[in-house]
Amino acid sequence: MLRKFLVLSMTLTLIWTSVGCGSPLATNSNTETRSQPTQSTRPVAQSRLSDGEYPVQQATYNDDGGEYNVAVLNTKPGESSAFRATNLQMARLTEEEIAAGKKSYLKVEKGQPSLHLTEDFKIEYVHNVTETQNNPETGRPETVVVRQESNFWTPFAGALAGQAIGSLLFRPQYYMPPMYQPGVPMTGYGGYGSSYNQAVNRYQSRYQAPPAAVRNNQLRTTGQLRSPSSSTARTRNTGQANRSTGTGYGNSTLRRSDRPNRTYRSPSRGFGSSRSRSFGRRR
Repeated sequence: MLRKFLVLSMTLTLIWTSVGCGSPLATNSNTETRSQPTQSTRPVAQSRLSDGEYPVQQATYNDDGGEYNVAVLNTKPGESSAFRATNLQMARLTEEEIAAGKKSYLKVEKGQPSLHLTEDFKIEYVHNVTETQNNPETGRPETVVVRQESNFWTPFAGALAGQAIGSLLFRPQYYMPPMYQPGVPMTGYGGYGSSYNQAVNRYQSRYQAPPAAVRNNQLRTTGQLRSPSSSTARTRNTGQANRSTGTGYGNSTLRRSDRPNRTYRSPSRGFGSSRSRSFGRRR
């Protein structure tokens, strides 16, 4: 009888010890899970292309987050013709390339992409117009994208760019678009530099305000920016009729060399309009 009592007592002691040791671990686990910060930024995955040069058909820059969307040709099987990236370096075509009849292209070297453009290449610029509104659910003010406006940005327009940075013009650099003004063509740049932060700092020194893409990213990080919805109105706010294509490239006469006709649709809601663009030949 005494032996049974001792065995039962030892068993209860072991169970009590195990429960007592396990409780703090469970509590810590729950605490760590609750303390993890929520991700409020919208990640943008950069497309992957093999090293090489790819003719550029058109390009778009969206200041909702500073994303470039570039339609390229002659990609390898399995690689998308819609190249997406943020903080994309750019350079103007050299005089030798121009003399040889070369057109705008995307270069990928050791995995690093850079846009090489003619001086008259126009990038479609999507501007997100924001307003501060009270959230009906929380009652707190937040920044909301109410509509998108479309313009064109010509980074290397004539002497305007060439006189400013000379030979650096032909070396890949980071460029910030000039400050957006409704109905005003965007030529040149608002800031440039060998690093993205340097380009941003030069923009801020010039305009005494951060670039739209930087501001929007900061607001999104703090959860104060509501991204544009699929129904957000898109208006063209410029009198220019040219598409965002370089000289010598038409939007309806190019076709992929290794694939049949296909339709290109923007992969990102923040890219702007959801209209389709045909890469095939008109019939």
